[in-house]
Amino acid sequence: MLVATDADSILDAIDAALGGTYKVFRVRKGADVRVAVAEVDPDVVLLDLQIGNMGGIAACLDLRLEERAGRLDERRILILLDREADIFLARRAEADGWLIKPLDAFRLRRAVTTVLEHGQYTEGLPADAPPPLV
Repeated sequence: MLVATDADSILDAIDAALGGTYKVFRVRKGADVRVAVAEVDPDVVLLDLQIGNMGGIAACLDLRLEERAGRLDERRILILLDREADIFLARRAEADGWLIKPLDAFRLRRAVTTVLEHGQYTEGLPADAPPPLV
């Protein structure tokens, strides 16, 4: 698993909840996500919405563009949102799922497990919700 966050508290929460089950790698800059994904080849990428130089939405869009161009394999992406209103952005960025902060161990484990097993985790939104308007 690759975690992109510049907040130590977010990494600590993720590592405490998932570190025994998954190997957790971290980058502190959104701009480093693409290179780290190519090197680490994680099953799932967790992107913090608020990262100093390139946030989770931009990093997610960048990964999806690289996947479509055939330069990266497809993988599951979860975005850690600040508020429910940010769901719109996560959907437009084609994230496989999202969690709304503050995080807790149970929701983190459920989100990662669900997105890996079923391909989608949509906290705060029904799974059968219509796609976002373009």
